[in-house]
Amino acid sequence: MCGIAGIVGLNGPVNQDLFDALTVMQHRGQDAAGMITIDKGMFHLRKANGMVRDVFRNRHMQRLTGKVGIAHIRYPTAGTSSSAEAQPFYVNSPYGIALAHNGNLTNAKALQEEVLRISKRHINTTSDSELLLNILADELQKCDTLKLEANDVFTAISHVHKRIRGAYAVVASIIGHGIVAFRDPNGIRPLVIGKRETATGDEYMVASESVALDAVDFTVIRDIAPGEAVYITENGELFTQQCAENPKSVPCIFEFVYFARPDSFIDGASVYAARVNMGTSLGQKVAKEWADLDIDVVIPIPETSIDIALQIAQELNLPYRQGYVKNRYIGRTFIMPGQTQRRKSVRRKLNAIKSEFAGKNVLLVDDSIVRGTTSGEIIKMAREAGAKKVYFASAAPEIRFPNVYGIDMPTSNELIAYGREVDEICQLIGADGLIYQNLDDLKSAVSKENDQLTDFETSVFDGQYVTGDITQAYLEQLDMARSENSKHDSDLEELTNLEMHILDESDQD
Repeated sequence: MCGIAGIVGLNGPVNQDLFDALTVMQHRGQDAAGMITIDKGMFHLRKANGMVRDVFRNRHMQRLTGKVGIAHIRYPTAGTSSSAEAQPFYVNSPYGIALAHNGNLTNAKALQEEVLRISKRHINTTSDSELLLNILADELQKCDTLKLEANDVFTAISHVHKRIRGAYAVVASIIGHGIVAFRDPNGIRPLVIGKRETATGDEYMVASESVALDAVDFTVIRDIAPGEAVYITENGELFTQQCAENPKSVPCIFEFVYFARPDSFIDGASVYAARVNMGTSLGQKVAKEWADLDIDVVIPIPETSIDIALQIAQELNLPYRQGYVKNRYIGRTFIMPGQTQRRKSVRRKLNAIKSEFAGKNVLLVDDSIVRGTTSGEIIKMAREAGAKKVYFASAAPEIRFPNVYGIDMPTSNELIAYGREVDEICQLIGADGLIYQNLDDLKSAVSKENDQLTDFETSVFDGQYVTGDITQAYLEQLDMARSENSKHDSDLEELTNLEMHILDESDQD
């Protein structure tokens, strides 16, 4: 999962607002960050691996001048975690275009061959975002005009929609023109637009989550519709148009389960309220199916599940306690590349408060169970802290299938629920009981906050891929590519460790 933002300002540099927007969306990716601004007809770019606060120093911010800019935070899904994959990417022709992308293209391999054969464009990385940029550039090249009009932009994007498949929310900046943003025809990945009124006119901003707009005093206008494109000129003129032939709203339900911040609104639905609803339905299921269990206390696994666990405790009329303290300086283990890195970080990330576990039967609540690594370690911690019985509740159903739309779950064999029943999963993670949310209840939890949301992208639970182009051969190919990338990243990590060891020895000399 990634986060994107773009701003057209009127009264000063946009770099600080973009920095602040990325900071509040840091939860969407911790692998890399980047920003590109336009000033005096030139791009100014800074991107690198690392957290937002580490990538952008004062010296970088001072040269990121200009009133138009876009920014990105990344964790790797397609491609590797190499800094060469950090975004935004840019091309010089036509006009000068920079692009940032959240999502994943499912026909990337065919597109790469097409771009080279027909357009004679070279793709320098394995990132599908660079590929998407070149396809957009190819379509804008056909406009054959130095001064783009809104209709030219929308025509190009309509052709982009016809060529690419998958999930994508995109923001691009074009030198001498402004910013373009668009969303895939299924609306899988989120994108919102807002404005900020000034004495000289309205400034506009697009971002992955509404919280990014809140942080820099932009007022949300609305979510960009599935298939819709937005064009904001450098003078602050706003144009919008539907550019897809058969758009439909099928947002990713995992945004509500895990990814988005609770203070965000996604497609008009409050993430916080949706999670409270998840707690209500799951609490009712626990009360019905586990009525004979002697549960003493409900404890969340921080932080996404806190609101869910509190509601479960209220439904069960049980005490709610904070049993784990989170080290906020350790990244989210789910989006750390590499299983070994995730496993090692769990105990550095959380520590149990022994008094809340000693001699008690506890119900632990988490938003989901993906690989089972974190869940198993946390259950061990509860037992080591003195818990008599440890029950486990998941606010999401069993994750049994790979995700191909931009979430780091592409391999079936990494998913603990793949090919297993609940009792076997329970045994593997070491719980005394395991209960999952029903899929219909999960959908209902979100729909209650916006009755216009009637369908969701739920492929990780039911194996139904809304783009209709996912085959077993594709999943096997993705699995193979992921294995190769993991080996590549492991080799790079070993090389880095060796270099650091040499430097340490040199210092001692």
